[in-house]
Amino acid sequence: MPLSRISECLACRAELHVCRLCAFFDTRKAENCSEQRADPPKDKQRANFCEFFQPRSDAWQAPDHSAADQAKDALQKLFGNKS
Repeated sequence: MPLSRISECLACRAELHVCRLCAFFDTRKAENCSEQRADPPKDKQRANFCEFFQPRSDAWQAPDHSAADQAKDALQKLFGNKS
């Protein structure tokens, strides 16, 4: 799955060649990068030119909507369906 520096998510158009999606991203390390040869960019959520970038397959986590869904259900029970 090669990603260019300008690759974007097809659904939300988020940049994909970013530190936070890299296999070397590690918040326990200096500059949040476990690759010692890399020169990490300041903004970890923006596209960058790092030649050591390796996309992680588990980088994306689906948002947990359970709390929001429970709140919506509680409001619906309280106020009823107003559609």
